[in-house]
Amino acid sequence: MGIKDLSTTLSNIKLDNPVIPASGTFGFGYEFANFYDINILGSISFKGTTKDARYGNALPRIAECKKGLINSIGLQNPGIDKVISEELPKLRNCFKKPLIANISGFSIDEYKHCCELIDKEEQVEIIELNISCPNVHNGGMAFGTSPEAAKEVTKEVKEVTTKPVYVKLTPNVTNIVEIAKAVEEGGADGIVLINTLLGMRINLKTKKPVIANKMGGFSGPAIFPVALRMVYQVYEAVKIPIIGVGGIESAEDVIEMMLAGASAVEVGAANLKNPYACKEIIESLPDAMEKYGIDKLKDIIGKAH
Repeated sequence: MGIKDLSTTLSNIKLDNPVIPASGTFGFGYEFANFYDINILGSISFKGTTKDARYGNALPRIAECKKGLINSIGLQNPGIDKVISEELPKLRNCFKKPLIANISGFSIDEYKHCCELIDKEEQVEIIELNISCPNVHNGGMAFGTSPEAAKEVTKEVKEVTTKPVYVKLTPNVTNIVEIAKAVEEGGADGIVLINTLLGMRINLKTKKPVIANKMGGFSGPAIFPVALRMVYQVYEAVKIPIIGVGGIESAEDVIEMMLAGASAVEVGAANLKNPYACKEIIESLPDAMEKYGIDKLKDIIGKAH
């Protein structure tokens, strides 16, 4: 087998490979450094960060499903100031590659405040604007389901930042292409597709919803076909790069997502089941590429069109 080129680029930022742990499933990254050398990763999208510290939603906030799980964590995080002063230095000690900062907010001003601060952090090379969290009342998804609001928050954030802004979209909409085009018009440098679907479980003994918040974000391998379809649709409609997310568990899934139009992928729920998931996917990519006659991963982006 010849040398395989796993590299890809996002807005002129070169990644050694396209595999990125998704925000919320990998903490702030350094926690996983105890398991393996995390510098094998293409990048890390670290835990969703808000202006103020958040405890998150009431317990219980996880429910198991066939082929996935439902979570309603509610953006638990220490707040932007502590993330910058405490969490990022710890991550810098063990990870030397570009970082993706996932930023959430409850108003345009909050998004701008956090993005302006994180934009100054040297190791953060992409800002992931999360306008798609289904677990927070009046936050995130309120912006992600309206093309006008999505465009406006993107435009405002771009005015206070210098780094590429990738907007993470919710799949819980009728027309994903309309929202994607709106954020592109607002100046987005890339799009992240998709965040979780909205789901629930009911406990048969108590006859009440399992999750305190009643509903939560449904993720895992069951949502892969939905994510793939949305990446495929959006690739045809926009000119900016896409990061594909949703149910990715194997090297084959990565290849399929790139064929649909993703320049890179994020791995979410798989990390919760297996802390070595990303490492194993990266290590098995060369064999999968050999099997499907691929020498350079970059060459297959959008090839299913």
